[in-house]
Amino acid sequence: MSDLRQRRVRTNGIWMNIAEKGRGPLVLLLHGFPQLWFSWNYQITQLAKHGYRVVAPDMRGYGDTDAPPDPASYTVIHLVGDIIGLLDELGEEREPGRAEKAFSRYDCLTVMKKFLLIDAPDHETAPPGVEFIDFLDTPISLPPWITEEELIFSASKFRKSGFTGPLNYFRAMDLNWEFLKPWQGAKITVPAKLIIGDKDVWFHTFGTKEYMEKGAYKNFVPNLEVVFIDGHRHIQQEKAEEVTHEILSFFNDPSLM
Repeated sequence: MSDLRQRRVRTNGIWMNIAEKGRGPLVLLLHGFPQLWFSWNYQITQLAKHGYRVVAPDMRGYGDTDAPPDPASYTVIHLVGDIIGLLDELGEEREPGRAEKAFSRYDCLTVMKKFLLIDAPDHETAPPGVEFIDFLDTPISLPPWITEEELIFSASKFRKSGFTGPLNYFRAMDLNWEFLKPWQGAKITVPAKLIIGDKDVWFHTFGTKEYMEKGAYKNFVPNLEVVFIDGHRHIQQEKAEEVTHEILSFFNDPSLM
């Protein structure tokens, strides 16, 4: 253990003691009760010999790591936060997700073009073994409602920020269901208007089209007006005048005054 190093790092509002050894891909070893980082002594040495950077912390409340006195400071949320902060401190970045890897095979401008005119139901799902982005066609020419310059502008922003943030909205869908569980059955009573492109691929998935056409949404949003417009995902650009007209008609509805 001659080249093993111990130090304390700041993470999630506490100081955490860690032992680390080796170089290469990171391996985190997390102990349980009633142990310390030292319980991984043998594995630290062997994994480091096999070309890994091994880090074993004293978990929150253990050994030389801070021990907040309040039991409420030891939830799973706190513990996960400690480890995420530790990964940041160690300079580790997440491996790109499956979708990001697929997107990376194309330049950002091509990705933007692929999502312009996704026709439903032809592009609802990709065949087995085919990534959705690979399944989408790249239009040879642009529709009249958008210019190459506009797409280049959008592509430049995604080139800088990447697609992980936008894709995380979809990854959080199950979590949103969990968070909203306390409001199950609650009604949204404020007046609202929903404008949908009837060729929007998302409108044709998960039974959304049938649900909306049957008016079942009225059980939960009784004052919702739904307008279907002939168009795709980018309906506010594709049918700019119609969408603007529908927005203004909503604002000018006497019943809302």
